[in-house]
Amino acid sequence: MATNEEIKKEFSRSGFALAEEDEILQRCVTLCINYSLKPSELVSSWELYHLNRQSIDQTVKNEEMDGFLLHLQSQQKESIMKEESGLHIYSNRDVDMLFDGIPEDTEDEIVTTPTSKSQRLLPDPFDSVSKSRDYGYSTGKSVGHVTPFGQRGQKFVVRFNIGDAAAQAENGDNNDVENSEDDMIIKKVQTRRRCSLKVNGVGPEPGCRFMYYRTEDRFDSLEKRIVRHADAFAASGLYEEQVDPAVASQRSIFSVGMICCDGEGVLNDKSILLQSSAERTSGQRVPLDLNRLNQFSIFPGQIVGIEGQNPSGHYFTASKLLDTVPLTLTADVDLPPAKKQNLDQEVLTLAEESRETSEVSFIIASGPFTTLDNLLFEPLSELLAHAKRKPPQLILLLGPFVDSNHPEIEKGAVDASFSEIFQVEVIRRVQEYVEFMGSEVRVVLVPSLRDANHDFVFPQPPFDIHIPDLEHQITSLSNPGTFEANKVKVGCCTVDVLKQLSVEEMSRNPSGVPTDRLGRLASHLLRQRSFYPLYPPPESLPYDSRLAPQALQISSIPDILLLPSDMKYFVKVLSIGEGEDAAKCVCVNPGRLAKGEGAGTFVELTYKGDPESMHASVISI
Repeated sequence: MATNEEIKKEFSRSGFALAEEDEILQRCVTLCINYSLKPSELVSSWELYHLNRQSIDQTVKNEEMDGFLLHLQSQQKESIMKEESGLHIYSNRDVDMLFDGIPEDTEDEIVTTPTSKSQRLLPDPFDSVSKSRDYGYSTGKSVGHVTPFGQRGQKFVVRFNIGDAAAQAENGDNNDVENSEDDMIIKKVQTRRRCSLKVNGVGPEPGCRFMYYRTEDRFDSLEKRIVRHADAFAASGLYEEQVDPAVASQRSIFSVGMICCDGEGVLNDKSILLQSSAERTSGQRVPLDLNRLNQFSIFPGQIVGIEGQNPSGHYFTASKLLDTVPLTLTADVDLPPAKKQNLDQEVLTLAEESRETSEVSFIIASGPFTTLDNLLFEPLSELLAHAKRKPPQLILLLGPFVDSNHPEIEKGAVDASFSEIFQVEVIRRVQEYVEFMGSEVRVVLVPSLRDANHDFVFPQPPFDIHIPDLEHQITSLSNPGTFEANKVKVGCCTVDVLKQLSVEEMSRNPSGVPTDRLGRLASHLLRQRSFYPLYPPPESLPYDSRLAPQALQISSIPDILLLPSDMKYFVKVLSIGEGEDAAKCVCVNPGRLAKGEGAGTFVELTYKGDPESMHASVISI
């Protein structure tokens, strides 16, 4: 029987150091027993595995042992087949073939549309590192291959923290990765009370008609937006009567209009135009001069209030620019009660609603949920496993799920429809998580324009998800969408509006004054009261002018705003307004859960009534 000392001596003789010595030696002893190997044979197999991976590091790490186990299984399989040439080792593929009635010798000759059973491509245990799924859509990696995601060294490391220490202590240590099954059962019992959930249904419905708008629909949506903001400036009573900016005037005037670009390029000092309302004024575009301002931030589509002069009628020179629309912060003016869907099974009484506290815990993650080298959805599985160890009240999963930019999806190299991949790899994983955790947890899914299995239009309808007995726990929002969880208002949009604004924005700041560009870009949405204030949108965005006006409007400042982006992750507290009337909002970019072939980030957030008592952590998976 092999001993720890003998195995350690053989590794040292071959020039390898052991990182977690006790754990590695214990696993190596087990492998020697299970595969009838001598210490020298085990280390020789390790050297072959090490060479195949083309690794430079001569350190044996515990996270590499799973891949080494698959390598040993592959060697064992090959040795058995060499000894008995007529022997066939059956796998789940053979079982599917038998159920489908396909002879073994014609497997490679039949070219047909797969049946529902033949689409179940469960990888052989020797061919994949995935052990938890009944369905797999892999890229045909070589035998014994371990994905780069599976080889990552550090798991669930906190990259960034914000908030009070009390909430952080309550959340516990995020670096604790491994928990026993007993701990998981204890945590399951200790899950917090289920949060309430009300979805504000102002977005398009599943199966709606889209891209049927007319040219006048596009004009009307812009006109109504300018008029609504002009009325808000007038209702505040803080500004003079609005005047047509294109009319010549020697005195200082106040006007409201939309920033436009004179050309197809980005804004510059010579290309800024102001378009006023066609209903209230002439609706003409007038060149805008901002040289007198030492600080501003503008972009095409932004509605602004301008104080200034236009002596000649040809050039409006601004002396003051107002980019914050003074709307009421609390009234949901565009959301009638019938549009709010209560997803609680039980109907809360008024007394129960009054006792409901504005406190809720989230896990927030944005797709892609699988790495570029396969469709195994390992990051999603890891995230849900982490949620079992540290259960939140609400998990927010933001698309894309079946990413149209994934190489295998682009090439069409999968033997199943996009909807089947979504149901098998995403919905079933989520369903298993909810069934395991019980009735205390909720999961909300938000689609993305990159979802190959969903409507390509913005605004985007929610997924049509109907799971018996779990409809109150697993739901989908429109994109963009808003909801309330324990009276905490949350808004989210999966279009990368931050990245698009960063390209189109033109800003000027006093020299020597530090600026927070990401925070400024995010605050544009709140100041404009729109999930997508940019106009015109890029050609790649399927913008529907008929659906947009109501779906994109932010009628009241949310407590939490989720804006997933390819830009760097962040959690920021944004302040809109001045003095006591200022409203605060927690803005979150969780980053991408999968980045290339490696791991990305997600966010854990606990909100307790206001941003001052909030705690959030950005965690690399």
